[in-house]
Amino acid sequence: MLKRTIFTSVAALLLTGTAYAQDQSIVVQSTTSTANSGLYDHLLPMFEEQSGIQVNVVAVGTGQAITNAENCDGDLLLVHAKPAEEAFVEAGYGTERTDLMYNDFVIVGPSEDPAGVSGMSDAQDALSQIAESGATFASRGDDSGTHKKELSLWADTDADPTSGSGDWYRETGSGMGATLNAGIGMGAYVMTDRATWISFENKQDYEILVEGDEDLFNQYGVIPVSPEHCPSVNINAAQAFADWLLSADGQEAIGAYEVEGQQLFFPNAPES
Repeated sequence: MLKRTIFTSVAALLLTGTAYAQDQSIVVQSTTSTANSGLYDHLLPMFEEQSGIQVNVVAVGTGQAITNAENCDGDLLLVHAKPAEEAFVEAGYGTERTDLMYNDFVIVGPSEDPAGVSGMSDAQDALSQIAESGATFASRGDDSGTHKKELSLWADTDADPTSGSGDWYRETGSGMGATLNAGIGMGAYVMTDRATWISFENKQDYEILVEGDEDLFNQYGVIPVSPEHCPSVNINAAQAFADWLLSADGQEAIGAYEVEGQQLFFPNAPES
């Protein structure tokens, strides 16, 4: 674990001179939910103005983001699948993992609600009822954080979605926005993170039907890629961005981001 020091902070980078900072850029391997929600459009101008560090975001599913970071195709990882993140650090690919922010998952569906799950707060019971009804369910099927969470929920039910693959259970292999579009097109139920749903513009007659289960909690973490595994990683600039996100300023900026008057992410970095 690398100890954070003043030399890896935004302030230290600024003290070394504007020219140095302006030469810096990093690649953040991240989830589609943070990008689709517009969060980076809100955060990055603030950080880049303060630090001079350019942040380039690659928005893919969590599984692909982790693979990309393992292959040294990034300087920082910001995803939402804690067990996989902890395994990433344990294997030596990352320096340390820190909680950053959270929101939750919801299950959306058409207003006619053929499976009758509207108002349910137990996600597993709702999924079982969808499976029993034979109603269509659209899954990302892409090893993303959302997909990992969905599979963990199915595992606690008496239903086997893989037995319905290609029939009532449709795997899109796509990001959250594309899966929502596909699901709405086929009249399917979809599990999505709330931030993407709030920002999603093609809702048509769809609405949130299942929410409020503690099992739908959605934690995001931030991890600098280890320079011991990836010697080319820009660890100073990556750590500076991580430190800013975890700082009072970064946490305030995350909490201040809203769409249609609704807060999308709730900062919960540990107090230093």
